[in-house]
Amino acid sequence: MIKENQRLLNAILIATDASVVVIVFIAVWFLRFKTTIFGPLGGYLSFEMYALLVIVIVPLYLISYYFLGLYKPLRDQSNLIHEGTQIFKANIVVFVFLIALLFIIDQPNYSRILIFVFAFFSTLFAIIEKATFRIILRHIRANDQNLKHILIVGDGELAIKFARKIISKKYLGYSISGFLGSSPSIGDEIEGTNGATVIGKISDLDELLSNKQFDRIIIAIPLKYYENLTKSVDICENYGVKAEIVPDYYRYFPAKPSIYMIDDLPIINVRYVPLDDVLNRFIKKVSDIVISIIAIIITSPIMIATAIAIKLTSPGPIIFKQERIGYQNRPFMMYKFRSMKVQDKSDEKSKWTTKDDPRKTKIGDFIRKTSIDELLQFFNVLKGEMSVVGPRPERPYFVDKFRDEIPKYMVKHHVRPGLTGWAQVHGFRGNTSIKRRIEYDIEYVENWYFGLDILIMWKTIVKGNENAY
Repeated sequence: MIKENQRLLNAILIATDASVVVIVFIAVWFLRFKTTIFGPLGGYLSFEMYALLVIVIVPLYLISYYFLGLYKPLRDQSNLIHEGTQIFKANIVVFVFLIALLFIIDQPNYSRILIFVFAFFSTLFAIIEKATFRIILRHIRANDQNLKHILIVGDGELAIKFARKIISKKYLGYSISGFLGSSPSIGDEIEGTNGATVIGKISDLDELLSNKQFDRIIIAIPLKYYENLTKSVDICENYGVKAEIVPDYYRYFPAKPSIYMIDDLPIINVRYVPLDDVLNRFIKKVSDIVISIIAIIITSPIMIATAIAIKLTSPGPIIFKQERIGYQNRPFMMYKFRSMKVQDKSDEKSKWTTKDDPRKTKIGDFIRKTSIDELLQFFNVLKGEMSVVGPRPERPYFVDKFRDEIPKYMVKHHVRPGLTGWAQVHGFRGNTSIKRRIEYDIEYVENWYFGLDILIMWKTIVKGNENAY
């Protein structure tokens, strides 16, 4: 019954997705060729010619959604932000494919404006559609309907932690039928699990499965009880039930792991980094290039004026170059407008800038507070050494120092350093807690999505440059 319900839900989702794509395409066609919102009408292909394009577009969207995991059970998917990111990726794939297809088959008469506007609105309405599905399902499950019943094999710390996590997220639609544990615990109620109790011993699993059906069997037994774990899996398979195991290794690793396969051998990657994904890297790279080019063009008058002011007010070079440690621990030369007097190289390597630092020039104090001195780093972005958003890069001296003093300090180098970052918009810049800064950097590295970069850029513009001196 559960599988039939899931198939029905998937069929509804697919039909709705296809309908949204078709309706949005028709609406955009009407806006483009029956109104002047997007410019003069002129000559254009017939609606029938564009309808042929829809025959290609709809399967493309459905296939992209499938491979990006948008038809997995909603219970097992991440939040709407993750789902929205996957929809965004699917639209990029379809948009690029369509443009390439029209170029290959030499069809210049199809409106590129229409395709671009369609990509935007199809993304928007697909997200609205998915959000609506989630709201409806959450409402249904909040009223104790459409529930899946779980039997948890184990009653220790691992099992209880899993159960409480499930109970705290009621919208997932799970109900705990009970736990199997040790003999002395039978009948005990597990605190924080909505009254779920230990209904039997682990050895009772065989009898329970022969008399009652459960939607999911979750085995949460520590590795030290390996014999019970393997025996429970064997019993489940004897009844044709899929055994699902909550791994005990989470307590030994510093972050949420990911698992991939080399042939038939599972490999555990102890730290999941979204920017390891090829499409994610592509999206970030394109946005970096576009934003840095626009920023350089817009701020070029400011940079020219700054260069002149530096030259007139203090002796020395206009541009200050300093070695920093970037992506994958590689050193690079970071550019800044010189804001301090020319100093000994050894002082540059190991001295922080202080609030009333006497080394600052007349113009230096102003350009540091306003971050004008860092505008040249957009050229570092164009060179591929930095990103617009990411953990701030540090000097080799401090990297070597903090590597030993701050746990997980080097994790920040899993992504390219940035002009601004998650730590900076929370005020951790300059002479502030390195430990708290790294916590924010790691949170960014492990939870990146394109919308987070947009949020950080917006906060940087609105809040300005706290603790910069």
